[in-house]
Amino acid sequence: MKKLLFKVFAMALLVAPVLTGCNDDDDPRPDQDVLDNLELGIMQGTLQSDYTLSASKSYQLEGAFLVADGATLTIEPGTNILAKAGGTEVYVAVLMGGKIKINGTSNLPVVMASKDGKPGDWGGLTICGKAITSAGVNAEAEVGGFKYGGTDAADNSGNIDYLVIKGTGAQINDESQYNGVSFYAIGYGTTVNNLAVINGADDGVEFFGGSVKVTNLFLQNNEDDAIDWTEEWNGSVTNAYIEHTIEGFSTAFEGDKANNNPTFTNITAVSTTGGTALQFKSTSGGTITGLHLNGYDVDLDMKDGGNLSNVTIDGSAADGSLISGESSKYTLNSGKDSDPLDISGWTWIDADVVKVWPGTTLGGEVTGVWTLDASVAYTLDEALIIKDGASLAIPAGTKITADAGGTEIYVAVLMGGQIFINGTADQPVVMSSANGQPGDWGGLTICGKGITSAGVDASAEVGGFTYGGTDNDDDSGNVSYLVIKGTGAQINEESQYNGVSLYAVGSKTMLNNIAVINGADDGIEFFGGAAEVTNLYLENCEDDAVDWTEEWSGMVENTYILHEIDGFSTAFEGDKANANPTFKNVTAISQTGGIALQFKSTSGATITGLHLSGYDVDLDMKDNGNLSNVQIDGSDADATNQNVADKYYYTLDSGKDATPIDISGWNWIEADL
Repeated sequence: MKKLLFKVFAMALLVAPVLTGCNDDDDPRPDQDVLDNLELGIMQGTLQSDYTLSASKSYQLEGAFLVADGATLTIEPGTNILAKAGGTEVYVAVLMGGKIKINGTSNLPVVMASKDGKPGDWGGLTICGKAITSAGVNAEAEVGGFKYGGTDAADNSGNIDYLVIKGTGAQINDESQYNGVSFYAIGYGTTVNNLAVINGADDGVEFFGGSVKVTNLFLQNNEDDAIDWTEEWNGSVTNAYIEHTIEGFSTAFEGDKANNNPTFTNITAVSTTGGTALQFKSTSGGTITGLHLNGYDVDLDMKDGGNLSNVTIDGSAADGSLISGESSKYTLNSGKDSDPLDISGWTWIDADVVKVWPGTTLGGEVTGVWTLDASVAYTLDEALIIKDGASLAIPAGTKITADAGGTEIYVAVLMGGQIFINGTADQPVVMSSANGQPGDWGGLTICGKGITSAGVDASAEVGGFTYGGTDNDDDSGNVSYLVIKGTGAQINEESQYNGVSLYAVGSKTMLNNIAVINGADDGIEFFGGAAEVTNLYLENCEDDAVDWTEEWSGMVENTYILHEIDGFSTAFEGDKANANPTFKNVTAISQTGGIALQFKSTSGATITGLHLSGYDVDLDMKDNGNLSNVQIDGSDADATNQNVADKYYYTLDSGKDATPIDISGWNWIEADL
């Protein structure tokens, strides 16, 4: 950044931190950080409150995500969860007493997958219940060491409907791996329908005791067993399609320990690489009807010499002949040639996780749900427009270089679309032209359905986009830790793009930690709506740092404005009727004079914690509006008219000397391409 010496000096003046924490009487939720992250689309930590994942967001599973006893995680149809390829550190686990409700549909399944869906990328889904298992009460799971097992065969841990899960099976140790879905003592009160596990480095599904029943199960290329069970599971599977097209897998079925006679109805298992179909260890077994096997070298392996009578197929003991030279491996003489399961209608199994943007260039219309890859250096070489119903997630650390193409280069989120900029303090997202020069490109525009005096379906001055409705709670996504540079391209003599333009954006859009640097027009402008912003840094924006109009009624908390250039307009510009937006903790510093606060027409605001330094004019009531429109620290602005001809310039006599904001910890604002 320019003139670092001056900035360091300015920061040295900031002697007191901004008070933003809770007072001693507050009782914050113990999982507030987890909930805040979920609002940003990040899954990590232990959820202790009920929460619903929305299909309108793209979620990133960054580490272990646990649902605690007493909490319920609900997942809407069509929700996508992109799991970091972090091995055993990344998984979803529902603890005893917790619930998960996966409410996918055939048209909108829920997807949990790593970006590439490669076996072993992550740990999968584990659910722990209170049903009966031979491991006893409060047994310890081999994955995660979680507790499971009780005395309630009907235990209800929620439901799974239309879930596609890919890339699981991370290696824990020489003996253990995560499965696609692990059911630990899950009761028959839990419903599981339409579940697909694809490309798992271990089992597709494994049952550890319990009595859960599954209907419509698709298992493809799981490298150990497709279906595994132990600890006297006595549930059922109805309609399972198993496909093996890779070498070296273990089995289609593996049953272990004592036989509690689980039942299997309409089972199709197809292999193009030989291998073993059904394996039963110890004295395990099961009852099977409607079995179709194709392509396996071994149909049945009674691995520990168990009796064929442990396995009932179509109402009779398994009819098998020992394979020559083997002591436990059989070819089935009958019972394996039922009609194969018809899965032509199971189109939901083809669902994929959030699509990762292809290539390194950004532009065009965004439809569907997409995410960028922080490891890719992107170039914005044309307008990128996120359409109604679409979303784009931008993970922490992503850097986007905008071509210096003026008004042809911008990012716009249309009404009904969403953007999720998920930067962090250590890894902010950066959008900038190569040289970061004012006017190089058009910046970020978000259009919402909030209330604006321009009316419903108004037309924006930038791009002609439609905005405005009746919902001030509208949610256009989130912007967190964004540094944006070189914006403000000139549209015409009257209009320019801003760094960030918020058109009727609603209050449920989360906006925090945003820096706009070197903009040829405004840093940020609000056109109606009720958007709220926390931690806003605005440096050398050539028109206004913060501008608003059309009766914006939101709030900004913690604003730091720095002017080091001649000829800028103002730090604040409010226009039109006053809907009384709120500003808490405002610091504005000028090295070149100019005007600090300007209010046109009858506009105004409520300001607390104001610090002004270096401006020629503190307050400009441009159209002779009443000083009472501007409330500072709970009173009408206390000001003296400067008696400049044809001007309504004032010097504030009080209310402008609050302790400046301490931004010494805002290191993220220094981020660059």
